[in-house]
Amino acid sequence: MTLAETPNTNSSNPFLNLNYEPALESLGNEYYDEVVAAEFPQHLLRWRNDELLPRLGLDPQAVTDEDFITAFGKFQERKPLLALRYHGYQFGEYNSGLGDGRGFLYGQVRGTDGELYDLGTKGSGRTPYSRGGDGMLTLKGGVREVLAAEALHYLGVRTSRCFSMIETGLSLWRGDEPSPTRSSVMVRMSSSHIRFGNFERLHYIQRPDLIKKLLDHVIEQYYRHLIAEKDKYALFYAELVKRVAELVAQWMAAGFCHAVLNTDNMSITGESFDYGPYAFIPTYDPYFTAAYFDYYRRYCYSNQPIICKLNLEMLQEPLKAVIAQDDLEAGLAHFDEYYYTKYRSLMLRKLGFENLIAPEVDELFKLTIEFLQVSQVGYHQFFYEIARTFSLQWRDDPDFVLNNSDITPASAASAIFDNWCILYHKILNNFALNEIDIIAKTLAHYNPKTALLRPVIESVWEPITQEDNWQPFYELIKQIQSRS
Repeated sequence: MTLAETPNTNSSNPFLNLNYEPALESLGNEYYDEVVAAEFPQHLLRWRNDELLPRLGLDPQAVTDEDFITAFGKFQERKPLLALRYHGYQFGEYNSGLGDGRGFLYGQVRGTDGELYDLGTKGSGRTPYSRGGDGMLTLKGGVREVLAAEALHYLGVRTSRCFSMIETGLSLWRGDEPSPTRSSVMVRMSSSHIRFGNFERLHYIQRPDLIKKLLDHVIEQYYRHLIAEKDKYALFYAELVKRVAELVAQWMAAGFCHAVLNTDNMSITGESFDYGPYAFIPTYDPYFTAAYFDYYRRYCYSNQPIICKLNLEMLQEPLKAVIAQDDLEAGLAHFDEYYYTKYRSLMLRKLGFENLIAPEVDELFKLTIEFLQVSQVGYHQFFYEIARTFSLQWRDDPDFVLNNSDITPASAASAIFDNWCILYHKILNNFALNEIDIIAKTLAHYNPKTALLRPVIESVWEPITQEDNWQPFYELIKQIQSRS
């Protein structure tokens, strides 16, 4: 047993007594640098995610706020802390100067489900890859990431989640926020800290041996069902393609625009993470762009499937050290099919239909997108209104469909809306009466009233910045978690 595996039995802090596994550390220092966390003048715990504690075998009632602060604000008694080395394509240009610039891998813990989880920091100070930055995270940035992760999780997106967020008492200067602004350090719980960019760096420094070693590690830890397969490497890539395609479909159905889909922001497990200038779309606008600095709309809402497929194609370059080109191309060839199938399924689910096998399926899917785009009604409002006003009467007459809702399409979309109502009415009549209640429950579950639009985020940030009032923030999280 190594030092990293040995629990600190001298401490009553449950986080310091977790059985940390040196899974990534054991690969050797070709993949990371050991770093030291910053020291902060203040430690105010603003968020603790008690929902995640049982997954680590911890009872939330037995974990104090001070336990969080000691472990994830003061970073006491936890070594080594690893800043990973990686490169990446940023807005289409290769950048060899990347790496964990304001965070590190705090530790890896085996969950009660048998899966390995990574606890990674954001805003914990300078590393060798800070590139002149201060290595810090603004408090607003922390607030936004907590909200994004919780909202996406409850919308069914495969995402990392925020484990804790601590205000640190520093004043930071930023060009995109009124400055000086408050600071925070956040811990993110994810399936893996490893990115596409980790492999791209190894290709750049011409180390195919390290690529294979890292790939073996990834399969051993995160694709264990493939270990005994003869063609495990090709199967790994094919599964990664499927995971990423389905993740993008989840974003699109949730009306989510990630904003910075560089290859260093792509997880090797196909999980969503790192929420900076993200936004949820207010209306269905294919060209909606979340990041103000994305001048050419490279990462706009409708480009997300294209960009993620391109990122998977770029990943082929380092993986060719291990996987045959034909196998890589064969794996990527299914991306569009995986994406479309999943996206259509998720959109139909938002319309109340699980596993709908009717001749009108494609027509309803396409008509819904057409109506949303032409009408420019609120994207999230449209689905919520279907759930709120859904009635058995919709089977009787198409004129009853959404007749009590707040949806008032402009004249340009009125004909599309009428056709949509007629089609929805027709499909409802394919179901038995006892199945209608299932549709109503599906609608209510997948279409919450609360949508994390920018004005909603600002409405909870303003009390924080003006009065240090966190109650609206906590109430918003409760609404998100209760799907209300």
